[in-house]
Amino acid sequence: MEDRRYELNDDEWDRIKNKLPSEHPKKGKRGWLAKYDNRRIMNGILWIARTGAPWRVLPERYGKWQAVYARFCLWEERGVFESVFATLRADADMENISIDSTSCKVHQSANGGEKAEDKAVGISRGGRTTKIHTLVDALGNPLAFLLSPGNEHDSVHAVPLLGQISIAGSNILGDKAYGAEAIREYIIAQGATYTIPPRSDVNDPWPVDWYTYKERHLVECFFQKLKWFRRVFTRYDKLDATFLAFVYIAAICILLR
Repeated sequence: MEDRRYELNDDEWDRIKNKLPSEHPKKGKRGWLAKYDNRRIMNGILWIARTGAPWRVLPERYGKWQAVYARFCLWEERGVFESVFATLRADADMENISIDSTSCKVHQSANGGEKAEDKAVGISRGGRTTKIHTLVDALGNPLAFLLSPGNEHDSVHAVPLLGQISIAGSNILGDKAYGAEAIREYIIAQGATYTIPPRSDVNDPWPVDWYTYKERHLVECFFQKLKWFRRVFTRYDKLDATFLAFVYIAAICILLR
């Protein structure tokens, strides 16, 4: 019996099937649909995301690995995964927004390729790592992502990450790493509030609602779910865009379930 634990069920597929590009005719073959339908391709991509396996060992039931990989690259280039994610997050509970990051080990296969100064890979005592910066809503569902080298401080990327969504009227929950004055001023300027404890060396500490602060555990719970996907738990991809696409794929699955 074939193991189909990673595949989308009928209800999950119905929620996203109309958000994927149509199974367009092959070039030069008007009216000839692509050999593999979108559901089969999507399930193949999910199998790769969950197992972390190389494309070449994709089970035959999903079609030729070259076809699945080609469709993945096309959708990644067109921003399809990010678009589907943005649609699914539309009904988010924005009362509280938690911000944090998690580090992912970078596999040796992710090294090499074209050199880029802004490649999100850093070297520290733990080796090569990439950080995934994340916002989650009051229910623990993801809202936005940003990649950075693993050796860069969280506070450096807080404002660009918060800038991806409207935070007006929300309460931002974060640990002491996000207590910088520039971050707090940005949050206030956007019409939001914050629950961020001050560092011990702050001259003028501000009050903190510790009861509300406990809700920040939701972002940690989300990271646990995110790293069930082995292609995210360890970075195997040379390009930031490819790795980020797998992050979006994992987030889509989490939102669907």
